[in-house]
Amino acid sequence: MAGDIVGAFSEEQVACLTGLSLSQLRRWNSIDFIKPEYRQPRSPRRAYSRIYSFRDLLKLRVLNQLRNVYNIPFKELRNVERELDHLGDEKWTSQKLWVLNRRVVFQEPESMRKREISSKQFVAEIPLAVVTTDARADIRRLNERSGNTVGQTEKRRQVHSSEEVFSGTRIPVKAIAGYIRQGFDDNEILRKFPILNQSDIDVARAFVRDEAA
Repeated sequence: MAGDIVGAFSEEQVACLTGLSLSQLRRWNSIDFIKPEYRQPRSPRRAYSRIYSFRDLLKLRVLNQLRNVYNIPFKELRNVERELDHLGDEKWTSQKLWVLNRRVVFQEPESMRKREISSKQFVAEIPLAVVTTDARADIRRLNERSGNTVGQTEKRRQVHSSEEVFSGTRIPVKAIAGYIRQGFDDNEILRKFPILNQSDIDVARAFVRDEAA
């Protein structure tokens, strides 16, 4: 037994190391939610009558995050305990858990899908990379210019105070000329304004030359 209690922790030490209050620890112990691994039932008020193991400590650190940091209702924690009971203590230490709308979510080992533990509802996962790619494609389509507008400029009412812009866009020629004066090369400008074409940059450079003449 002495060998088993190496690294054991008192209530006060556990409270300090987990962030849980002593009242929480004692309440959870009294309702059989999380009990210390070593206890002396005949003298529960005696100092060191409740000794927590390192495994207990890990569980309680996770529970402190769920209960006191993410405000998961205690009823939800009870449901998680019940639903994952077959996993034993590992449910709190080896399972990767997520929090969604004050519900605990885990990844099913069989399907690799995430679901809320207590409601058993699967969590819809949106592939963000796909969303980003789709958005970029939509923007490209929105910004497509007909061939006869590339390298051309125009003035349109109510667009940048009727300043001269590149045809088919709302980008003022003066804005690109400003980048050129600052020393940006053509490739840098095209990366910033992918809707533009090399012909447009040539027009802006001619604008800068005319101003300097």
